Amino acid sequence: MNEHVLKEFYIPKYIIVPDSMVEELHRPPSSPVVVFINSKSGGQLGGDLLQTYRQLLSESQVIDLGQEAPDKVLYRLYANLERLKSNGDILAAEIENKLRLIVAGGDGTAGWLLGVVSDLKLSRPPPIATVPLGTGNNLPFSFGWGKKNPGTDRQSVEHFLYQVMNAREMKIDSWHIIMRMRAPKEGSCDPIAPLELPHSLHAFHRVSHTDSLNVEGYDTFRGGFWNYFSMGMDAQVSYAFHSERKLHPDKFKNQLVNQSTYAKLGCTQGWFCASLFHPSSRNIAQLAKVKILKRHGLWEELHIPRSIRSIVCLNLPSFSGGLNPWGTPHHIKARNRDLTPPYVDDGLLEVVGFRDAWHGLVLLAPNGHGTRLAQAHRIRFEFHKGAADHTYMRIDGEPWKQPLPENDDTVVVEISHLGQVNMLATPSCISKSIHDPSTPPSASGHHDDDEASAEESDDESGEERRKFGAADTFRIPEDVDIAHFS
Repeated sequence: MNEHVLKEFYIPKYIIVPDSMVEELHRPPSSPVVVFINSKSGGQLGGDLLQTYRQLLSESQVIDLGQEAPDKVLYRLYANLERLKSNGDILAAEIENKLRLIVAGGDGTAGWLLGVVSDLKLSRPPPIATVPLGTGNNLPFSFGWGKKNPGTDRQSVEHFLYQVMNAREMKIDSWHIIMRMRAPKEGSCDPIAPLELPHSLHAFHRVSHTDSLNVEGYDTFRGGFWNYFSMGMDAQVSYAFHSERKLHPDKFKNQLVNQSTYAKLGCTQGWFCASLFHPSSRNIAQLAKVKILKRHGLWEELHIPRSIRSIVCLNLPSFSGGLNPWGTPHHIKARNRDLTPPYVDDGLLEVVGFRDAWHGLVLLAPNGHGTRLAQAHRIRFEFHKGAADHTYMRIDGEPWKQPLPENDDTVVVEISHLGQVNMLATPSCISKSIHDPSTPPSASGHHDDDEASAEESDDESGEERRKFGAADTFRIPEDVDIAHFS
């Protein structure tokens, strides 16, 4: 890629850094980018990638997330763009209209940026490309950016930039999650992280006393996710993996080593022999009722087979590093059960169950899938009183151990559709859109009825849900070490 082509990505410093010297360009760049890199992701890869991008582009448009948070950068950028446009700067208007973002890190880092962009509520939100630098890399894989850690040399980065220039835009649903339980007489119901809080637990936080969702005498937590929420034994294995990685970070710098360690922990945690190592109270059916919102505001309880020990609410067609638990339902069975293929912008979650890791291995086979339970715009878990003193949960690859009060009111976890953001997709993208011309007509109308009924029957304020944004959901405290993000 010659210097002439690289100028198509270039953004002058005065656009990004207010009060810098104005720079004239012969013509606006066709694909201006701002790059966010978690320099501590992927072992040494993050730092190397940061250095290469800064050699190819200006230093001001390549942000080290270890030094500056994306919300500060983007708030500053868009405030400056508005000021420049009001002063008649044509270049500023062109760059705002064509701006694209790149984020390099794990799914947690990518979700952080998606949340910030969601919270900005821009009239023309910039689409986002994701560089796989984590262990699972479900977000990049879903949109065609691969799942293996990328090359960090000049040629590899130039190839990625070329893909960004030619990528198409797709929307992705975002999801709001709320958990409420009566405050226990003893102890705490705060989520227990694997040694230190991962990204999702900064996102999944206790609401303040002034929050409209707060109920006196109850502990209420809220958060959001883009890829999946899961509960049960898969989250337990993930919790063990993250705990081990944070105890011995030097042993987890290689992606293949990480994945093999994950498999070993699945064995030691009993995920392959669940019926022998774990009591029946760990079955999802023994632990909680699972309900989905149907038309006319009616909640319908799902039948969960007693063998199911893990349940996944999936937004993207990628789970655990590229597996697709939902698959593509046979058209006859799908019609009988009112199921559709998994679309990332239809406002529906795919709800899938697994018995154990052996059941999960069917995903490696052609047309393999988990136990399809439902598709829903809104889903609720009501935990049985005293069924267990804790369970394990996971959001977008980040797990935690959740204490459950034994002698108090039912614990409720509820997930509902929040909004959408724009992603960039390559030709090898595996995600499907309901707006694709090849989508069956019956799928495109599936979302509207469910969404309407959800809004009509909302027992919380619909307006408050619409106000709920990523500033609260995805904000990372300033004193958090970004090295702990996956």
